[in-house]
Amino acid sequence: MLRSLKRLQLQRRGLATSRRRRKQGESEFRQLLEQNPFLKALIFLGFYAGLVGLIYSTDVGHVYGQDALKASVVGGLIFIASFVQFYANHPISFAHNGRSLLMYGAVLLQVSLVRLCGIVVDLLPALSQTPDTSRHFLFLLIPYALAPMALSVLLGRRQAIFATIFSAIFGCLIIEQSLLFDFLIGSLLAGVVAVYATHDLRKRGCLMRAGCYVGLVSLVLALMLGHIPFAADISAMSPRTVGVQILTVLLVGIITAGIVGGFLPMLETLFGITTNITWLELADLNHKLLKRMTIEAPGTYHHSLVVARLAESAAERVGASAIQCQVCSYFHDIGKLIKPGYFIENINPEDNPHDDLSPSMSVLVIHSHVKEGVDLALKHKLKMPIIDVIQEHHGTSLVYYFYRRALDKQEAVRKLVEEGKAREEDIPEVNEEDFRYPGPIPQTKESAIISLADSVESASRSLDKPTHSKIEQLVETMVSMRMKDGQLDDCDLTMRELAQIKESFTKTLISMLHTRIAYPKAAKKSDADETSPTNGNSSKRLRVIDAA
Repeated sequence: MLRSLKRLQLQRRGLATSRRRRKQGESEFRQLLEQNPFLKALIFLGFYAGLVGLIYSTDVGHVYGQDALKASVVGGLIFIASFVQFYANHPISFAHNGRSLLMYGAVLLQVSLVRLCGIVVDLLPALSQTPDTSRHFLFLLIPYALAPMALSVLLGRRQAIFATIFSAIFGCLIIEQSLLFDFLIGSLLAGVVAVYATHDLRKRGCLMRAGCYVGLVSLVLALMLGHIPFAADISAMSPRTVGVQILTVLLVGIITAGIVGGFLPMLETLFGITTNITWLELADLNHKLLKRMTIEAPGTYHHSLVVARLAESAAERVGASAIQCQVCSYFHDIGKLIKPGYFIENINPEDNPHDDLSPSMSVLVIHSHVKEGVDLALKHKLKMPIIDVIQEHHGTSLVYYFYRRALDKQEAVRKLVEEGKAREEDIPEVNEEDFRYPGPIPQTKESAIISLADSVESASRSLDKPTHSKIEQLVETMVSMRMKDGQLDDCDLTMRELAQIKESFTKTLISMLHTRIAYPKAAKKSDADETSPTNGNSSKRLRVIDAA
């Protein structure tokens, strides 16, 4: 309250603005979801409690011995094995409560659907006339690929394979004994096909294609296992029943893909995940901010496109997300839209605004584009990875040009003091920290690649007559400077990957900065006259040719 009153007083005196900078803040629920260890324990205990509830809701506990109690114990042992596997092989997902909830929630949903399909088959009179009919339709009705397909798109192939294996094993605890082997084979095969059909998915329409693949594989498996009769046995069943069975198994795969595609946007928002599909949608250069940049800051726009190309190529070399690097590069300098004329790529050499500013004021303007970029990104509701790159692409690096100018100015005033033309108090204080960006330094591979691409591209503009050796030396120097300055300490790039990134940068810059052929100069007027068609000799030559 007191701060608001004080702000109003400053505004009336013209010493403050009514504009408030947007803050990059996550909800308390999201912070709790990601960090609270008690919530993590609750997620895993909740999964096991749900599994036990599903086991007790069935009458198939005798599969593992005598009753549902023993099946629950077996389920507990399998759960412990899955927990150890998850902790050892998926440490990043394990560290995030949201991803842990998504992983085990998807597995529990998959197992629950097995139980739900069993209930549906029991309730429909047409499907429960005989045990064989009920068993066949239950096998055909189960959506084996739901959890694997969703996790493959959201988290990646490795997490989806984990869900495929353990959803199949946990499902065996509640499926009837006569379907045990068939269910296990069907779950594993359909799940693996779904995972590989959706790997590196870039279009929502490709989900339906993956659903068709799953349906076809399930159809072939159902024929092989006898859940749909072969031609020799078709006389025992009506053709209509066989047609319904074939249609059922195909539609289950397609509908599964449709459900995954429909819920993807909600899951991305809820768990803070950005899929390749969304990145491709964000790569549209017709975004409002990018269109503004083409008009108000064309130099920055061109710089961003070149950085995107450098970062995308390097990311492909080291196995990082190329499409994420491309999109984040487009937006990494949007903060320059506020004062575009103060940045070198947009400055007219004859009218440099920094000539009228002190080095400390100039560096404040330069630093501000990071905060302004975050503000614009929040205003336009860009994804959190983009906002992170905007904050991290300069890390805590030094704005050396203005730092050098400040030192030169300090030295000049010091000489004036020695000559008695100035006072000791007039010597400006120069603190290196004031000329460094606020950070943080890059936290991910993608952010680090963009940071390196940004510095390399900016430095390449100063090359005179670029050659392969000059470009290679420039890239080596810029990357080494960033390493020595500690800007890559928090990302997980290895030395091998850095070597590949440097090689990629060099190759891309050579293709962009290649020199053109030196065309011969135009002939002098006197020489041209001698060979002109209006010249007598030339006319004579032409007449000879015509005569021939």
